[in-house]
Amino acid sequence: MLQRRKLLRRLGVSFFLFGLINNVLYVIILSAALDLVPPSTPKGIIAFCNIFPALVAKLGWPYLLKGRIRYARRLVGCTAISVGGMMVVALFDTLYMRLFGICLASFSSGLGELTFLQLSTRYHPPSVAGHSVAYFASGTGGAGLAGAFLWWELRGLGVRLGVGLSSILPFVIPVTYYCILPRPDKFSAISSDDEDAEGAPLTASYTRLPNEDAVEESVPITEGEAIATAPIALSMQDKWKLAKPMLTKYMLPLFCVYLFEYTINQGISPTLVYPVPTADAHWLISHIIHSIRDYYPLWQLVYQTTVFLSRSSITLGLPPLPGRLLSLPAIVQGFILTILAFESAVGIFGDENEGMSFAFVFLLVSIEGICGGLAYVNVFYRINQEKHDTPGEDPERAKQEREFKIGSIGLADSTGILIASLLAVPTEIELCRAQVGRGKMFCKSL
Repeated sequence: MLQRRKLLRRLGVSFFLFGLINNVLYVIILSAALDLVPPSTPKGIIAFCNIFPALVAKLGWPYLLKGRIRYARRLVGCTAISVGGMMVVALFDTLYMRLFGICLASFSSGLGELTFLQLSTRYHPPSVAGHSVAYFASGTGGAGLAGAFLWWELRGLGVRLGVGLSSILPFVIPVTYYCILPRPDKFSAISSDDEDAEGAPLTASYTRLPNEDAVEESVPITEGEAIATAPIALSMQDKWKLAKPMLTKYMLPLFCVYLFEYTINQGISPTLVYPVPTADAHWLISHIIHSIRDYYPLWQLVYQTTVFLSRSSITLGLPPLPGRLLSLPAIVQGFILTILAFESAVGIFGDENEGMSFAFVFLLVSIEGICGGLAYVNVFYRINQEKHDTPGEDPERAKQEREFKIGSIGLADSTGILIASLLAVPTEIELCRAQVGRGKMFCKSL
């Protein structure tokens, strides 16, 4: 039992670090947007270059890749691309080279997220696989806070040195993979947890990770593992058959959550500004808000904090959402988007009650972050826990099916973010125009 706890602790730490480091560069680049491009350049171009290559990786790799995944080679490649991208951003001053570096880092982040989620399917029993996904989601949530804090500390050093120092972070991934992450076969001896959360026995046998080319000769290969090395590859027809049932069950809820969430963050939140509070009228708020430019960073801090907490919900011991409720966060997120847009355009409590408006927006942004985090961790947790119990199915084929299914989901959130980035610009313009129409001019001075 003690050995099991140690293995689970190492597994949790490893996947938390994978999620943290893989996503932290994305946040650093967004946080540094004002410093990376000239004032005349729309900052939305940073958001686009920071998400579109990741979408290409998530869309292309699961559907185009055939056969076994070489995890070690892929993660070393992701590390090299991330470091190279950040170094290009740091060493070149031209806009196009910096955008190229951001694209490299984005592609690596998208491919890395896909890879870590697929890697989690190699761990058995299902409770151990769910453990790895839960900690990975928690790490991605922590990346929002860590990235914003890191750039706040590094920005004083300038882009060249600050971004250059950030390029060291990806090296944590291969170090964690080789030195901390326990091999999946370490869990095969655990017999006390051989049933999944639904009480069904584990039916898919373990097959060894194909990540150690150098040690394959020194590790005995069992008969089952020999079968797993057979050249098997899923066809496009096989993949479509696997993906089709997941479109409405997993992909649509995740897409909607991220579409609503990032439309709020990029299109509505910048317009949620109010008069600077005075110490006499609003003592507490006046210690937080010192200018109207402080509102947007505050909403982002509230959002990132609640995302981190909700993505960590399973690791904190809270039960996962039932499968039938996976669409609930998207529904709530849609209501929040509508209410915040109405508050921005009309002012629910009137312009003279900024204290009530502040508290109301604070609450809704907190719920927004909670919904976004819950949708992410629960969708990937549930897909990770799906059973594969086809009688007589080849172990290697079952393994590739699990990897494809969890990997194919990632395009839903990236697509939602990309479309939201396109909707955010006209949304912000129209909301600001509505505010000006009723005499509220703050959005014009940002």
